[in-house]
Amino acid sequence: MSSKSKTLVTLAVLSALILGAFSAFAQDDPVVIQWYVGLGAGGQPEQIAAQEAVVDAFNASRDDIQLEILIVDNTVAYDTLGTLIATSDAPDIVGPVGLDGSNAFAGNYLDLEPIIEEVGYDLSQFDEAAVDSYRTADGLIGLPFATFPSFIYFRRPLFDEAGLNYPPQEFGAPYVMPDGTEVEWNMDTLREIGMFLTVDAEGFDATEEEFDPENIIQWGFISQWNDEPRGQTTLFGAANPIDEDGNAVIPEAWRVGLQWFYDGIWVDNFIPNASQNGSDILANGNAFSSGNVAMAHTHLWYTCCLGEVTDDWDIAVVPSYDGTHTAKLHGDTFRILDSTEHPVEAFEVLAYLLGDASETLLQVYGGMPARSEDTEAFFANLDETYPQGVNWQVAIDSLAYADSPNHESILPNYNRVRDLLGALETEYESTPDLDMQARLDTLQEELQALFDGAGEAEDEG
Repeated sequence: MSSKSKTLVTLAVLSALILGAFSAFAQDDPVVIQWYVGLGAGGQPEQIAAQEAVVDAFNASRDDIQLEILIVDNTVAYDTLGTLIATSDAPDIVGPVGLDGSNAFAGNYLDLEPIIEEVGYDLSQFDEAAVDSYRTADGLIGLPFATFPSFIYFRRPLFDEAGLNYPPQEFGAPYVMPDGTEVEWNMDTLREIGMFLTVDAEGFDATEEEFDPENIIQWGFISQWNDEPRGQTTLFGAANPIDEDGNAVIPEAWRVGLQWFYDGIWVDNFIPNASQNGSDILANGNAFSSGNVAMAHTHLWYTCCLGEVTDDWDIAVVPSYDGTHTAKLHGDTFRILDSTEHPVEAFEVLAYLLGDASETLLQVYGGMPARSEDTEAFFANLDETYPQGVNWQVAIDSLAYADSPNHESILPNYNRVRDLLGALETEYESTPDLDMQARLDTLQEELQALFDGAGEAEDEG
C-alpha cells in the first residue's frame, strides 16, 4: 500500500473515530424538558420552593433527561404562553392548570393514549370516570392529579364575638339562630348572618340604623378569588351562558345570583366592593387572610394563602338555593403540548409529577389526590399546618355536589369571552347605581357577538 493510500486510510479512520465520539457525546447529552408554571397554582413562595425541589430531585435521579422549570406570574402567564406557542418556542409541559387555563389553549395538547400504550403506563391507579373526563375530540389530553372542592371558610372568633352559631358542617343541616330557632342554611340565611357580621368603626352592624357604610372595618362575606360571574353564581346553581344551539343566554342563576352579589355590595354592605377589597384593611385583595372577613366562598386550594392568621378558622358547607346545594369544583393537572419534540421524555416527566412528586406538590397546591388511597395522608399533612381541628370531611362531602355543567366549561371564542366576563366583574364590583338586569341584557348581546365571531377569532389565532 502506498504512503498516500496509508494516509487516506488513516484520515478515514480518524474521521470515523471523531464522528463516533461526537455521536456518542450527542447521545449522552440529556434531553431537556421545560415545565411551564403560571396558568394556575404555583406562584406562591412556598409553592415555588417545593417545585424547585421537585425539579432538583428529578434531575439528580436522571442523566438522560433534565427538567427545567419556567415560572411566570399568573397575570401575564396566558399572554406569555400564547406568544411562546406562536413563535414556536413553546414549553413541553404546562401545569398545574384547570379547565379554565386549559381552555385558553384548546387544540394544542398532545394525545397521551399512544404513549400510554407504548410504555405500558397503568391507568387503573385512577378512577375510570376521572380518566374519561380528560378525553376530548383531540384524544386523552390529561390524567387526573388534584381536585379542589369549594366550601365556606369561616373565622370562629368573629362568630363568637357576634354571639352567632357557626355555619353547618353537614349538608342538609339547619342553621341555628341565636334564639335557638332553626332555619334552612340557604343564601337568604347567609345574607342575614353576613349583615350581622359586618361592623363599622363604632361597632354597629349592617342591620342597625346607626351603621355607617363608609367606615366598615369588618365584612360578613366575600367570594374569594373566584372566577368572575361564572364562578360566583354557582351558589345559585350550575349554568353556562349558552344554549344547546350555541346561542348566548343569561341563565336564571346569573340573574338572581349577580343581583344578590350586587345588592350585597351596594345595598346591604356585607360584601366589600372593589376599592375596599384592594385596601390595606383587607390585605390588598386577599381579603379573608386579613382576619377582617367572617366568611369566604372558595376552594381547597386557598389553604395555600391564608396569611399569618392560620389557627382561628374552620370550614362549612355551601348554602343551598331553591333547595339545592352546588359546590363548584376545580380540577388541576399537567398537560403536554403537541409541539414537543420529545413526547416520550415529556411523558416520563409527566408520570413523575403525577407519581413520585405528587405528595409534595399536592400539599403545597392544596389539592385532594386523584388516588383515593392518598386522601387520608393528604389531610393528615394539612393538619400539621393547621392544627386547630379543621373539619376536612366538609371538603370530602362537597365533591358530591359539584357543579354540572362545570363553570369552567369551554365556550366559543373562549379567551375573549373570559376577558369580557372579567371586565363585567370589575364593573359591578366598582359601580354603584348599576342596573344589573339591564346590564345583563347587554351582556347577552356582547356574548352573542363573540360567539358569532368564534370562527374568525380561531382563524386569527
